[in-house]
Amino acid sequence: MTMNAISRSQIYVLDQDEALDFYVGKLGMEVNTDADLGFMRWLTVNLPGDPEREILLEKPGPPALDPATAEQVRELLTKGALGGTLFMTTDDAHKTYEQLVGRGVEITDEPTERSYGIDFGIRDPFGNKIRIGQMFPRDSAPQGTDQIGCG
Repeated sequence: MTMNAISRSQIYVLDQDEALDFYVGKLGMEVNTDADLGFMRWLTVNLPGDPEREILLEKPGPPALDPATAEQVRELLTKGALGGTLFMTTDDAHKTYEQLVGRGVEITDEPTERSYGIDFGIRDPFGNKIRIGQMFPRDSAPQGTDQIGCG
């Protein structure tokens, strides 16, 4: 195999302009691509300085989904039963947490120290879950613990 990187991930959003406000305006990401392909809007964002890893903010619909399936996806997303999960890292979990609280981001879990680092949870306006972690160096984890989480 010659695969060497994960370059794009995808999450569903109900409104791409609202998603931009959240991911760029509140989380501080950058727009990577915003292109009208005719059959869909290809909208990706990335963390500053990391343009090789994009998140596709996709509105449920064609070409990936037929109208009936797209409606089911929208309903499940609205109920919070379908949202994807993103994992991000930070150098200072407590500072990042305070900044996001100040920007009105919905917090689902406050910063908690775990075996792998300090992490907390937020949710985007569409029900997608986001974990943000300040990761401990891999060699400092206690014996017998898994390095799970945001790293």
